[in-house]
Amino acid sequence: QDYIKESDNLVSLHDQIRDCDTILSQMESLLSGFQAEIGSISSDIKVLQEKSMDMGLKLKNRKVAESKLAKFVEDIIVPPRMVDIIVDGEVNEEYMRTLEILSKKLKFATADATVKTSMALKDVQPELEKLRQKAVSKVFDFIVQKLYALRKPKTNIQILQQSVLLKYKYVILFLKEHGKEVYTEARAAYLDTMNKVLSAHFRAYIQALEKLQLDIATSSDLIGVDARGSSLFLTRREPLKNRSSVFALGDRINVLKEIDQPALIPHIAEASSQKYPYEVLFRSLHKLLMDTASSEYLFCDEFFGEESLFYDIFAGPFAVIDEHFNTILSNSFDAIGLMLMIRLTHQHQLIMSRRRIPCLDSYLDKVNIALWPRFKMVFDMHINSLRNANVKTLWEDDVRPHYVMRRYAEFTASLIHLNVDYGDGQLEMNWERLRMAVDDLIMKLSTQFLKSKLQSVFLINNYDMTIAVLKEAGPDGGKIQMHFEEALKSQTTIYVEELLLEHFSDLIKFVKTRASEDSNLSPEKAISVSEAEPLVKDFASRWKDAIELMHKDVITSFSNFLCGMEILRTALTQLLLYYTRLSECVKKVQGGSALNKDLVSIQLIIHEIRKFSRTF
Repeated sequence: QDYIKESDNLVSLHDQIRDCDTILSQMESLLSGFQAEIGSISSDIKVLQEKSMDMGLKLKNRKVAESKLAKFVEDIIVPPRMVDIIVDGEVNEEYMRTLEILSKKLKFATADATVKTSMALKDVQPELEKLRQKAVSKVFDFIVQKLYALRKPKTNIQILQQSVLLKYKYVILFLKEHGKEVYTEARAAYLDTMNKVLSAHFRAYIQALEKLQLDIATSSDLIGVDARGSSLFLTRREPLKNRSSVFALGDRINVLKEIDQPALIPHIAEASSQKYPYEVLFRSLHKLLMDTASSEYLFCDEFFGEESLFYDIFAGPFAVIDEHFNTILSNSFDAIGLMLMIRLTHQHQLIMSRRRIPCLDSYLDKVNIALWPRFKMVFDMHINSLRNANVKTLWEDDVRPHYVMRRYAEFTASLIHLNVDYGDGQLEMNWERLRMAVDDLIMKLSTQFLKSKLQSVFLINNYDMTIAVLKEAGPDGGKIQMHFEEALKSQTTIYVEELLLEHFSDLIKFVKTRASEDSNLSPEKAISVSEAEPLVKDFASRWKDAIELMHKDVITSFSNFLCGMEILRTALTQLLLYYTRLSECVKKVQGGSALNKDLVSIQLIIHEIRKFSRTF
C-alpha cells in the first residue's frame, strides 16, 4: 500500500534517473572526445620539442661555423687598402702597423694544415707572396738607406740609432720572420757599416791622442842608473821636470779620481798645448770604449735581438785598440804608469759590472793579463839596475841623501800609495826584493867613505830621507818603513859612539874598562886618584867647547835638522851617562874628594845640554 501510494513519486524518480543517465552518457562521450584530442595535442608538442632542439643545435653549429669562418675570412682576405699601403706607401708608423697585419696573414697561411688545403688560400696565396716580396724588398732598401746614413762623417751614431733606427725595429723582426736571406744581408750591411765606422772612429781618436802623449820614462830611466851618465841624452827628451814623474807618483794619482770624467777631446787639449802621461790617455780611450760598447751592445740586443752581433761589430775596433796598446806596452818603461793602468782597468771592470753589461769582460781581462807581465818586467829592470850598479861611478864624496836612494824611496812610496785598498800580495813581495837590492847597494856606497863616522852619517841621511818619503805616502809603509827605522836606530847608535870617541875617547875608555870593574879588587889594581885626575881636569877644561864642536859637526853632517837634533840629544844623553859613571867612580876612589873641586856638576851639564835640545 505504501508503494502504491507513492507510485507517482516513484515514476517521477525513475524518469529523473533516466534523464540523469542520458546526460551522463553525453558527458562521457564528450570527455572521451576531449581525451582523444589531448592525446593528439601531446604528440604534436613532442614533435615540436624535437624540432626545436634540432633547430637549436643547427643554430649553435652555424654560430660556431660562422665565427670560425669569419676569423678565417678576416685572416685570409687581402684588403685593397693593405695592398695600396704595402706597394705604394711610405715606410712610416702606418706602414709598420700594416706590416704587422701582413705578418699575421703570412703566419696564418702556413700555421694550420686545414688552412693549407683550403680553396680560398689557393686563391689568395699568390697575392700574399707578391705582397711579402714587395714588403721585404721595400723595407730592405729603406733599412740599407738608413744604415748608409751612419757612414756620413761627423754623424752622431748613438742619436741616429736611438731616435731613428729603433722606431723601425719591427722592420728587422719582419725580415727575420719572412725574409731570412734578406735579413742576413741587412744584418751583414749593419755589421760591415758599424765595424768600419767604429774602427775608423777609434783609429782617428787614437792618432789624435798619440799627439798628446807625454813620454815619462825610457829604458835607461831606472833607479840604479847613473844620473850623470844618462844626462847626455836628455837634450832630445822631455824637460827635466818630467823626469821626476818616473819615480814619484805626485799628481798622477788624480787619474784614478777622474775615472768617471768624460773622455778627452783631443783638438781642445792640443789647442792648449797640453801633454799627458799615457795613463790619462788610456783612461780616456777606455772611457770612450766603455760608453760606445755599452750603447752598441744594448742597441744590438734591442734592434736585432742578437747580443752576439756586438762581438762581430767590435772585432774591428778591438783590433785597432789592441794594435795601438801592444805598441805602447812594448815601449813602456814607466812602472808607475803601468800600475796606474792596472788600477784603472780594475775600476773599469767595476763600472761595467755596475752597468750589468758583460760585453767588455774578456777584453778587460786581456788588458789586465797584458799589463801585469810588463809591469813585472820593468820592475825587474829596476831591481837589476840596483844589483848591477857600478858603485864607483855612482859614488859621490857627499854624505847627503844619494839620488838613487831618493828615487827608491819615491818609487816605493808611489807603489805603496797605489796598493792602498787593494792589498796586492804579489806587489808586496816585489817591494821586498827591491828593498834588499837597494839595501845592498847603499851599504856598498857607504863603504867608499874612509871614515866609519862618515859611513854612518851617509846611511843615517839616506835612511831618514827614505822614512820621511814613505810616511808622506800614508800610514801603510808597513814592513819596509819598520826596516828602515830599525836600520836608522842602529846607525845612530854607531854614529853617537864615533862622535863621542872623537872628543872624549880617554873618558869613554876609562868608563868602559876601569869603572865597570869590581870595587873589591886588590889595592894595587884599584883606581887611583892619579889615574882619574887627568880625566876629570881634561873634561872640566873643555867640555863646553867639545859640546859646541859636536853641535857644529851634527848641524853640518845631517841634511834633516830635526833628525840631527835628535841625534845630538842622543849623543849628549850618552855623554851625560858616561860622565855620571866617572863622577860616581871618583867618589869611591880613596882620596877622590880632592877632585871634587874639578868635577862639573851634573845639573850644569844638563843646563848646557838644554841649550841644544829643549826636549831634554
